[in-house]
Formats: sequence, C-alpha cells, structure tokens
Amino acid sequence: MNLLERNEKDQDTDKRRASRRQDDERAEDRDRAENTDIIDDAEEMQDLEELDLSDVPLRPKHSPNQSMTVILLGVIVILLIVVFALLFLLSNKKTGVSTDSQEALQQSITDYASQQKENDRTSDSAASEAVVVEPSDIERPEQSSESQPDETQQPAAEDPDYVIESETIDKTAIIVDIEDENDVAYTKEFILNEMEPYFADNNLEAVWDLAHLKRYVKLSAELKNTNSYYYLGDVDDAGKPDGIGLAIYEKNTYYYGAWVHGMREGNGRWYRFYIDEIGSRTTKKKYQAHSYAGQWRNDLPNGDGAEHYDVDISQLEPYERVIQNVIGNFTDGLYDGELYANSVNYQGTVEEWSGTAWGGVFDLWRDMSSIGECSVWQNKMDENSWMDIDQSENKNQGMRELLKITPEQ
Repeated sequence: MNLLERNEKDQDTDKRRASRRQDDERAEDRDRAENTDIIDDAEEMQDLEELDLSDVPLRPKHSPNQSMTVILLGVIVILLIVVFALLFLLSNKKTGVSTDSQEALQQSITDYASQQKENDRTSDSAASEAVVVEPSDIERPEQSSESQPDETQQPAAEDPDYVIESETIDKTAIIVDIEDENDVAYTKEFILNEMEPYFADNNLEAVWDLAHLKRYVKLSAELKNTNSYYYLGDVDDAGKPDGIGLAIYEKNTYYYGAWVHGMREGNGRWYRFYIDEIGSRTTKKKYQAHSYAGQWRNDLPNGDGAEHYDVDISQLEPYERVIQNVIGNFTDGLYDGELYANSVNYQGTVEEWSGTAWGGVFDLWRDMSSIGECSVWQNKMDENSWMDIDQSENKNQGMRELLKITPEQ
C-alpha cells in the first residue's frame, strides 16, 4: 500500500467517525426533548388534578337531528294556534249570518202567514182569473229600461210535437228538493217576490234554476185545471194586471212583461219548463223548455217575436234534426210572414233555414202531396235542400201551446 492510498483510507475513517458522532448528538437531543415533553405533560396532569370542577355546569351534547325536531315542534305549535284562531273567527261570523237569516225568515212568516189561507183559495169556475199578489218588502234590484224583455234576444223555435208537453225535463235540471214541504214561509207571495227580480234583469239562468225548485213546481201545480194564475205587479183601478208584472200559471209556465187591463199586451216574455210532476218518474226527453220573447196583443203573440226550444241533443236519434229557433212575425200566435229558423241535429250541428207562412199555413218550396209530405223550409246555404212536414200538419203552425191546439184540430 503506498502512502497516497493510506491517506485516503484514513480520511474515510475520520469521516465515518465524524458522522457517527453527529448521529449520537442528534439522538441525545431527541431524548432530551422527549424527556422535556413528558415532564410538561406530567405537570399539566398534576394541575388538572388539582383543579376543582365541581362548580362548572355540565352541558349535554346535542345532535343536529335533535335540534331540527325542536324547531319543527315549535312550528307545529304556532300553526295550531293560527288554525284555532281562524276557526274561532269563522264560527263567530257563521253565527252572525245564521242569526240574520233566522230573523229574515221570521219576518217573512209574520208578513205572509196571515194572508196565506185566503190567497191560496182559487175559484174552479174562474175564467183566466188573476190572483193578485201584493209586493213584499223583500229587497229587489231597481228596474230600468234595460230590464224590460228584449225582442231581439236569443231567437226561439217552432212547436215540434205538442203531445210531449207534460213529459219533458232538462236532463240536468231535475226538481231540487231542498226545502220543507210544509214551510209556511214559502207562500205564493214569497215565491213571486223571489222570482220577479231575475225576470226583470233578464237573468234567465237564475230563472231556470228557481223554476226547478220544489216550491215553484208545487205552486204551479196548485193552479192545475183552475184557469187561474198568480200575479205580482202593477194593476188598474179594477185590480186587473196593468203595467209591468209577473204571472205564474199551471204546467210550470211564466209570463213577465207588459199588461193592459188583464191582458198580455206590449213587450213580454213567456216561458214554459218541461218538468215532471213531483213524485213521478223522472224522464229525459229532447225538449226541455219552450219560450217566446216579443210583442203581444189580445193575450197572444202579435208582431215581431222569437220562439225558442231548449233541446237536449243527447236525446236525439241518429241523423235526427229539429227546429230550435223561429224569428219573424206572429199574428194571434200563428206564424204570419217571412220567417228565419235554425235547426240543430244529434251532433250539435246548426243550420239556417227560410220559410213563409200565412195565418199558420206554410208556402211550399216543393209540393210532395202525392206522398203526403210538403217542403216548408229551405236551407239558406243550399237551395236544393229542404225540410218537410206531413201534409196534414200544414195548419195552425205557431205557438200551439198558447193556442191550446189539440191533435184533432
């Protein structure tokens, strides 16, 4: 080994020794630090042991679910308080309304009961006798010129088959049994005063609804075969209807409009509802109601007017079509002059027609007498399309119900 190699080996040896010394020093430092930490921890533990925790309040730990439960319970309690408060207020309000209604009913009984027995008597031998009803103090809307029946309102229809008079009823407007049959408050005075404002305002939907209440059907039934009617309105010195008034007849029939000395004269509306008798089997027929609005004279339609039938198309046979409205001139209740009509079929399709009649007899668009028929209506959109009637029926065409026409006539 030469001198250079020995020197290098000695240098390596010195380096290893120096590295070991450094490692030993670092180990000693770590030991001293750990001993210091152990001593500090021991001192802290001793301090904690000496600390008196008896006076420190303990606070339980709450989970998030427990907090949400408390909040929800609070909200529920608040909502319950609000609901009870609203129920209390509504109960007070209902009690007030009920009290007012009872007072009004008692007043009606007081006003009408004393007259009921006398006014309910009608003479079987009277000819078109009007049983005049005095107006009550029931509050009614003020009448104006706009409340008079308007002859230009919805048109009206030709009499189809007059033998259906007592059998037809609106498929949905069945008699409503909501009142006590023996309630003395439902006198003729009460009923006419209840109905009159709706006729005056031309509120025909309300008129329809009221006419199907049991008290109205019963009142009309009282007049059966008496040839009398109940009347509410203006009268002349002789006590006959004169001016504007409402009348109710047998067979659920009404008239509201102008009168002159006991006769319907001027502008007025006539309405008949096809309602089954109380207690009878409910029927569903195609014709539900019949009406006329226009000019009157001598107690019959005279002048311009419109006839109308309410039709339940669901009761029509397949491919069946019926006249629903007829507008034109009337003379003593009969068609007289040029006429406009429309029809409706089983699908609800509406068509327009024209025709001409004189004294209830139609001019013919084509003569089919050889087979017992005649064409009386021509389609306004197709001149080659007609509606026919039986030849024997071409007479007394018009408001047959008002004329009391029978099949033999």
